[in-house]
Amino acid sequence: MSPPPLIELRGIVVEAGGRTILDVPRLALGPKRTTAVLGANGAGKTTLLRVAGALTRPTAGEVLLDGRAATAASIRRVSAAVLQRPLLRRATVQENAETGLRFHRVPRPEARRRASEWLDRLGVGHLTGRPAHTLSAGEAQRVSLARALALSPRLLLLDEPFSNLDAPTRGELIVDLGEVLAATGAAALLVTHDRHEAAALADRIAILHGGELRQDGPTAEVWGHPADPDCARILGYDTVLETDLARRVLPGTPHRLALRSEDCAVAPPGAAANGSSLTIEAELRRVIPLGSTSRVIAELDGRRLLATAPAPAPAWLARLRPGDPIAVRLEREHARPVADTAAERPALS
Repeated sequence: MSPPPLIELRGIVVEAGGRTILDVPRLALGPKRTTAVLGANGAGKTTLLRVAGALTRPTAGEVLLDGRAATAASIRRVSAAVLQRPLLRRATVQENAETGLRFHRVPRPEARRRASEWLDRLGVGHLTGRPAHTLSAGEAQRVSLARALALSPRLLLLDEPFSNLDAPTRGELIVDLGEVLAATGAAALLVTHDRHEAAALADRIAILHGGELRQDGPTAEVWGHPADPDCARILGYDTVLETDLARRVLPGTPHRLALRSEDCAVAPPGAAANGSSLTIEAELRRVIPLGSTSRVIAELDGRRLLATAPAPAPAWLARLRPGDPIAVRLEREHARPVADTAAERPALS
């Protein structure tokens, strides 16, 4: 018999200002697993995290811990939080890392040992005597993680912990955090708007849209099979084709199709079709340089198509102006069907 989830949210509803801001029929976090809650800003991600961490009382529903009704005290005994903007005291790095342990009345020598161990492990042990307010954003987040992990939590609550970091710092910290979670066996609930962070760290992905839990499942399944157009866009499928155009890509399909922009390439107007893709004629709207590639926005019958092109743009593309014809090649094998109605979505696990 499999063990119960570490944390389970059942029938959670949160209302504020006369409207429902969170509606989660069920979300279960397995022990020693990472679940990412993915959604746009304002989707209800932080509210869900606060409910799971017993920081917000839901209007309806219950939170279970190890299969039993949880209390705020029982959840706080097993969890630790890392926030988007680390809240560090105006004290030294060492003192900040010991804060949670001291709150839990861990003797000073033991608190110092455990905090120092995690500061070293996260690469900031050489900063122990520094005032916390002098740290860089990346250093501060590592101290915040050390403070949380020193508590040996069974559940780590991560609220957009990488959002204020530059790209290289973010990448390094994601790798380090993944290794820490694997080594300690702590479960994690990560809320993020970044699908790449979710894919890098999570065993499961849950998608919130407008406060509603739309999809929940293993990372690979959710990543490759978005439940509906909103989930598709959150997962980076920039173009959703209505059924009439979708049937030109995959004859006979009863659903809309979603494609990522990297699976839609542009070509000169009148370009010949090839066997693996559908080539359609559209109108150019805009070319946006993005470093090594360009984002191309085209339009067909009033519907937007997003595609990619090299950067700098090839000569034929640079000569085109908004409204000029352009060919867009849609890769059939990368098109993903998405539900047209709520009833057609995959059932939440």
